[in-house]
Amino acid sequence: MTALAGRIALITGGASGLGRLMALRMASRGATVVAWDLDEEALAALVDDIERTGGRAHGEVVNVADADAVADAALRVHADVGAPTVLVNNAGVVSGRPLLELADADIRRTFEVNALALYWTTRAFLPGMIERNSGHLVTVASAAGLVGVARQSDYSASKHAAVGFDESLRVELRRSAPGVRTTVVCPYYIDTGMFDGVRTRFRWLLPILDPDDVADRIVAAVERNRAQVILPPAVRLLAPLRVLPPRAFDRVMDLLGVNVSMEHFVGRR
Repeated sequence: MTALAGRIALITGGASGLGRLMALRMASRGATVVAWDLDEEALAALVDDIERTGGRAHGEVVNVADADAVADAALRVHADVGAPTVLVNNAGVVSGRPLLELADADIRRTFEVNALALYWTTRAFLPGMIERNSGHLVTVASAAGLVGVARQSDYSASKHAAVGFDESLRVELRRSAPGVRTTVVCPYYIDTGMFDGVRTRFRWLLPILDPDDVADRIVAAVERNRAQVILPPAVRLLAPLRVLPPRAFDRVMDLLGVNVSMEHFVGRR
């Protein structure tokens, strides 16, 4: 019996990439998985894969950037499946262009999916968790939520918002519902296709992460009630480095190659 057995886990952006891998792992551990995504075909394939191995899954096309759509879909989940006890806010988008090359629509979309959607989904399912004083909220942020990165003025800002969202929610719940736990995930680039083309200067220090390993670590964090998943370990050095003056901090990031990592970015095709 695992810590996820019998639980209902809702994963946004659950049909592909990291979301799909988490869905498969949680289902294999006995959770009923509800996946929200915009890709209907990929959702159907995920549900089929989970059910073929004896798991339970439901998929629905939901635009998490639309507050009304989230509220309506949440009602259907409660009616058809039950109250989720694990919510994984995983859906995300990236533009990967300098600020002056971003269209207004690009900026809005980044914040609507990466930041505002956290509010719509969490407000839909948190009341039940608080009432039961039990549940787990996962926010998939990014290492870019801990440091600004060139060509990520929209993405990095939205992920800083996600980190702040998790931290504020964590301290709120500590008083109002201590049985509801949170996990924030801050990984370096993951090899899922979302960041195709990015490069890293020192692979031994800042490797492009294996998505299977990241999925394993997130699921383990939920099972063990860990508050943070920061990958690779070198990302934890950002906090102490913040004591440096801004110019010195920027030079360290330049030395590590962080601010040129996006120069060959192409993203998911």
